[in-house]
Amino acid sequence: MALLVPVGCTRFPVPLRAHVYPSRRLCHTISATLSSRPKAVDWVEKTSSFFENDSRPIMLFDGVCNLCNGGVRFVRANDRQRKIRFEALQSESGRKLLGRSGREPDDISSVVLVEKNRSYIKSDAVLKIMEYIDLPFPQLAFFLQFIPLFVRDFVYENVADNRYDIFGRSDSCEI
Repeated sequence: MALLVPVGCTRFPVPLRAHVYPSRRLCHTISATLSSRPKAVDWVEKTSSFFENDSRPIMLFDGVCNLCNGGVRFVRANDRQRKIRFEALQSESGRKLLGRSGREPDDISSVVLVEKNRSYIKSDAVLKIMEYIDLPFPQLAFFLQFIPLFVRDFVYENVADNRYDIFGRSDSCEI
């Protein structure tokens, strides 16, 4: 989130009680503090090379989660035309692509599908992945999209929050 502050602050209206409003000196302090913050990383620019030679979307998944690894095996088995690439969230590339998607680089709480110009998370990512794989999954995704997002994400988050307890975890990523 960016906060834009003009270089020279405008004068505050003169209040009835002067001590309630910040002084002009405080305004310059706020401007100086905000301008000294480091610039945000342009993740789209940093990850544009991922889509230069291969425009296929990238599915980011938790590499040590047995459920996630099973999901990757399922997608591979049902993606005969190889429309989707895969990357573990914990990898350096996965961390960069998470940043591109507006997520924290250490956030492994959700599957993410990264396309060249857009990213999908949680249940939206699952539905979008279903659209890329073979029949009957695109049709199933079409009907599931009519379930309200808050319901889909509620179910998704409950499974995701308990995935290690229910399905376990592996020592390393299978890919």
